[in-house]
Amino acid sequence: MPDLFRTISFRLTLWYTGIFSISACVAFVLFYYLAVSTLQDQTDQELLEKASQFSAVIQQSGLRGASNLAVIEAQAAGEKLIFFRLLYPNGEVFASSHMSYWKDIKVNQQLLDLLVKKKSHVFDTRTVDNTQKARILYAFVARNVILQTGTAMDLQAKFLNAFKLVFVVAMAFIIGFSALSGWFLVRKALLGVDTITRTAKQITGSNLQKRVPETGSKDELDHLANTFNQMLDRIQTLVNSVREMGDNIAHDLKSPVTRIRGAAEMAMIQGDTMDDFYAMAADTIEESDRLLDMINTMLVISRTEAGESGFQFQQVDVTRMIQQACDLFVPVAEDRQIQFTCSVAHTFYVNADIKMLQRAFSNLVDNALKYTDKGGQVRVQAMQTPGENIDIQVIDSGPGIDPRFQERIFERFFRAESSRNSPGTGLGLPLARTIAQAHGGDVRVKSTPGRGSVFTLTLPYCNFQVI
Repeated sequence: MPDLFRTISFRLTLWYTGIFSISACVAFVLFYYLAVSTLQDQTDQELLEKASQFSAVIQQSGLRGASNLAVIEAQAAGEKLIFFRLLYPNGEVFASSHMSYWKDIKVNQQLLDLLVKKKSHVFDTRTVDNTQKARILYAFVARNVILQTGTAMDLQAKFLNAFKLVFVVAMAFIIGFSALSGWFLVRKALLGVDTITRTAKQITGSNLQKRVPETGSKDELDHLANTFNQMLDRIQTLVNSVREMGDNIAHDLKSPVTRIRGAAEMAMIQGDTMDDFYAMAADTIEESDRLLDMINTMLVISRTEAGESGFQFQQVDVTRMIQQACDLFVPVAEDRQIQFTCSVAHTFYVNADIKMLQRAFSNLVDNALKYTDKGGQVRVQAMQTPGENIDIQVIDSGPGIDPRFQERIFERFFRAESSRNSPGTGLGLPLARTIAQAHGGDVRVKSTPGRGSVFTLTLPYCNFQVI
């Protein structure tokens, strides 16, 4: 039971029942006061009609006729239901109906004074025999004659008793009905939450295929199920990416470690001179440098994505940086017999970390030269776009990139099967994009298989000159 009390279903049902019951109670109270007010107005109107009748009789038959009318009217209606008194403004009674039942109803001098002052009728409500209420009227029926008449409020009493019974029975039914219907509606509405809960319990690290069925109703729970499924899709993609990245890391780390071990083993078996051991040490240092470069690159990417890059921004002449970098790659292009050109028509300035920007740009050029065949072309150009950005493009005539992989090449350690045999770690393009995004830009690629690729490094343009 304590677990039930903590459930949303119980709390919503409790709220539903409470609100429904309070609303019904308020409606009953309003109806009760409206009915009582209507019955009282009807009683007051009947008493006023009696006063008008006495006034007419006095005009025709005088006070004696009014005295006879008081007795006749009381006997006709029932002496326990109505009474009449005729009195002077000073409170002296000179005629009345039989008053044995109404002996407790005295003349209220204060109401008489109020009647004389207002020159209009006055109503009062009194209790007879400490149980029954009566409605009393004081009204002038002649110049110096006041009629005091009262009637028992039996109809109101019967209505009140019947209403109390109906109220108790109706409220019991309303509370029970609202609780059952509320529980049914809440459970039906939260059925989708139970489905999501069951699906979440079935999901494990090795089983990410489960999805919450969508009803197609387009309500909040359907949107929740859709959002939950999208979250599972992202998690599955992330897990697959982590697994693939782990496989790639293992593959890329395995090769240099294997080479280091092989060199050490050969030196131990065949090494007869110090030159053999020096060669082994040199190979070990070279492979270790590759491993350190890979680790450092991963650290730069992770810190930059976490906003802890520590870049030192300053005014940079991008045109000069491009020219200097291209000059370094000219010998590489000549060795591979690749036509390499660099054309920047204008001088552009950006706010950047010069070393990191050089590294990103160099990775793009190195990547283009690496995958362009002998006799191909690699071209570098820069231009200002209408959006106040600078686009630095590296265009090659290489084999191109499959459309399926054009975004995945920017993932860490991702390498298409066609590039597995080429040197590299799969970190150059992810590093270039991370650096560009840290500068408020991006790296994009457009490629057609068999016709080459265009890598575009976009940077925000700054309108100043380096001093």
